[in-house]
Amino acid sequence: MNITREAPLPGASFGATLRLAGDAAEIVAAAERDPGRLPAELAAARGLLLIQGMNGISDDPDLLIRLSRVFGPEVEDYRHTLTDLKAVHVSVPEILLVSNMAPVSKAPPKRPDPPLAADGLIPTQYPHRKGWHTDQSYRRPPPDISLFYAVTPAQRDTGQTLFANGILAYEALPPALKAKVETLVGLHAQPGTGRSREAALAGRPPRAFAPHERSQPQPVVRTHPVTGEKSLYLCEWGQMDWFEGPFVGLEPGPHGAGAALLDEIMAHYTQRRFCYAHEWTEGDLLIWDNRCLVHAATWFDGDREGRLMWRTTVHGNPGPQYAGEKKSWIPAAAE
Repeated sequence: MNITREAPLPGASFGATLRLAGDAAEIVAAAERDPGRLPAELAAARGLLLIQGMNGISDDPDLLIRLSRVFGPEVEDYRHTLTDLKAVHVSVPEILLVSNMAPVSKAPPKRPDPPLAADGLIPTQYPHRKGWHTDQSYRRPPPDISLFYAVTPAQRDTGQTLFANGILAYEALPPALKAKVETLVGLHAQPGTGRSREAALAGRPPRAFAPHERSQPQPVVRTHPVTGEKSLYLCEWGQMDWFEGPFVGLEPGPHGAGAALLDEIMAHYTQRRFCYAHEWTEGDLLIWDNRCLVHAATWFDGDREGRLMWRTTVHGNPGPQYAGEKKSWIPAAAE
């Protein structure tokens, strides 16, 4: 592949922009001929790649699926993962629609208050910025890679996607905090099961779990199966279990010792020095590694503009601790 690599990403200490010769179809064909190259670039960039000018995907969405398959053996079919079908592409079911427009009609996240950080930049640090998560952490085995493509992005300077790097954050942990998290296990909850911190603080009892909806334990420190690097792996607010967790073996609930520790870890994890804010342009493609990054969406004016993004999710190499596990999210009757 004819690649020019620019690293790190602007304003960040990780990630890379790849400049590749040709249009989207030619780039995908080249990636298929050399299937190890882009995954190696992703690992070298510590989990985040940007490829611009991929506009041809909008006309031929199968290109996104073909490129996704370069990163792993299984590209998720959203018809079979209990996803609301309104958010699934009508002809390519491996594509999840992320949009405030019908039929998806997903509202943008709230604007932080205040909207800027003390340094005048977009806020990244928790709890000023909320919504940090890694895709589908409430499943075992969790997914590896996400690809996110801008069909119709929001107006410039809004609708950014923020990333925080768990490898860098782990390496910089104070020794006492590193010792606390080394063997810690988080309890991750599927959104919609009523286990969020907001629900716990409001005193709303969670609904009963179906077996395939149960909160799933995940190590707070994961060893990356490709690079061998250690990384933080946890979410906040809406994707942890705030009734039985957020951590196994620590006082549960939104005011317990577990909550205090999570707040401390997430405030460290999302410091600006570990973060990247992506300003979207039509045709941008971001590829990120869920095994070592968390991300968060930002506000845009959904009353005045429509935004449409396409996402795929790749599975296949979560690490040896998940070897042989059945998919936790598949109902037993469907196996």
